[in-house]
Amino acid sequence: MGFVVAVDGPAGSGKGTVTKLIAERLNLVSIDTGAMYRCVALDCLNKNISSSDLDGIANILKNIKIELKKENGIQKVYLNGEDVTEEIRTAKVDNVVAVFSAIKIVRDKITPLQREMGKTENIIMEGRDIGTVVFPNADVKIFLDCSLEERAKRRYKQNIEKGIETPYEEVLKSIIERHKLETEREIAPFVQAEDAIYVDSSNLSIEEVTNKIIEIINERR
Repeated sequence: MGFVVAVDGPAGSGKGTVTKLIAERLNLVSIDTGAMYRCVALDCLNKNISSSDLDGIANILKNIKIELKKENGIQKVYLNGEDVTEEIRTAKVDNVVAVFSAIKIVRDKITPLQREMGKTENIIMEGRDIGTVVFPNADVKIFLDCSLEERAKRRYKQNIEKGIETPYEEVLKSIIERHKLETEREIAPFVQAEDAIYVDSSNLSIEEVTNKIIEIINERR
């Protein structure tokens, strides 16, 4: 297996941005596992398959093709041959991805795909169960945390930059509900791995978080 860095953390903790920056500086392949679950959710939405329709979801999973590509330095996500990089980040997917990602047959499909990516490449993979389920023997495990309020502020700012005008209170409510769902689900609940190094990004800049995690990785390498 290649060298594996597992970065787990809640939405809004900055793990997506930080992971990409670390990958560039340490020559690692960056893998956004959340994008893979978002692809499943989007495919189901587009085909009017509800989260309770397990047979319908099973059919989706039989034929789904998810590709993570880097094009001109930009990470792209393809679903069944179509570029969905922007679409998987829309509010409609945000609202349902936690529900779909908690379904056992979905995780049984996605987890092996994630493990396959770490067999030959030196990777940094971010998600919510990377250090606990996907790569319990990862070379480095980071748990990147952040306060609920700060996470909501960051997501609200991201929405404004994308032209999405959602009230801050609504964003905060969504963050709280998603956190509750992910931490209390029966399948692969979102928890910190016992041997993960805890990093709180609440009062740190992206550059400070990046440098801190790179120091940790270099010490373990």
